[in-house]
Formats: sequence, structure tokens, C-alpha cells
Amino acid sequence: MGCGKTAVAKILAAELKREMVDLDQRITNLQGRTPAALISEEGEQSFRSIETQTLDELLQSGFEGVISLGGGCWIQSTNRALLAESRVMTVWIDTPFEVCWQRIEAAQEVRPLARTKEQAKALFDRRRGIYELADIRISTSNESAEHIAEQVERAIRNKLANRFA
Repeated sequence: MGCGKTAVAKILAAELKREMVDLDQRITNLQGRTPAALISEEGEQSFRSIETQTLDELLQSGFEGVISLGGGCWIQSTNRALLAESRVMTVWIDTPFEVCWQRIEAAQEVRPLARTKEQAKALFDRRRGIYELADIRISTSNESAEHIAEQVERAIRNKLANRFA
């Protein structure tokens, strides 16, 4: 939450001349409710099931663009397996909690799993170890989305070059 993944994904997709899908937005479009509303009304378990189904359908469609996953999507082992099976390159934008929290507060969106700073920090700390499983880690502080997208693109190109070297 608040690391800038959607903004970076949009820029990266434009640079790579690919389509970009924000998985949370796709869920909203398909379900007629936001992830926050789904979690609040049906519970996190139900939302995670919808999230996995939506991700699976997107990957099965042969999508070859940039996907911005919700902050909890990567935490689910089923979703990591779906991404691995599809040979998707995964990126973790490692942003300090305080920067994320400033962005969360500024956005004033409902975050049912992180209503307070303490809840958000606990979630951040719990998820961090699993985020480390991503193929690429981009450490940031408060750089622009453009700068981070450049770093991601460079890291992807290096990773691909090493795969085929």
C-alpha cells in the first residue's frame, strides 16, 4: 500500500508499449464494488478468492502487459504460483513505511485492513518477508514514479539479458 506501484506500472507499460492492468481496478469493474467494499461487506477471505480468480483469468487470457497487483495479492501462495506458472517477472517496489503511510493518508481512501497507522505498520511488517520473494527488488525512498519506472525497466532488461546469456 502506498509504494506507488500503479503509477509506476502505468509509466512502465507506456515505456514498454504494453497494456497495463491494475488488478484492483479490474476487480472493481467486474464486481461493481471496490476491493475495500468487498472486504468490508464479504470479508477478506471472499475478496482474496475473487482476486485469485481475476488474476488467473487475466493470466489465462495470454495477457502480455504490465499488471499492478494489490498489496495483498502477492502474499497469497496460490497467486505466486499462478504468476510463476505464467513465467511472469515480478517486481517489489521496496519503499519505507513512513513514505507509504504519508501517501496512504494523503489519498484518504478507505483501507479496511489498515485503518490506523499501527494496523498499516503491522501489515507492512508481516508482508515484507514475502515481498522479498519477488524476482526483482527496487529500493526507493521518495523518488518520482518516472525514476522508479526507469529503474524497473533497467532491472528487467538486465534480468532478461542474464537469462539468455
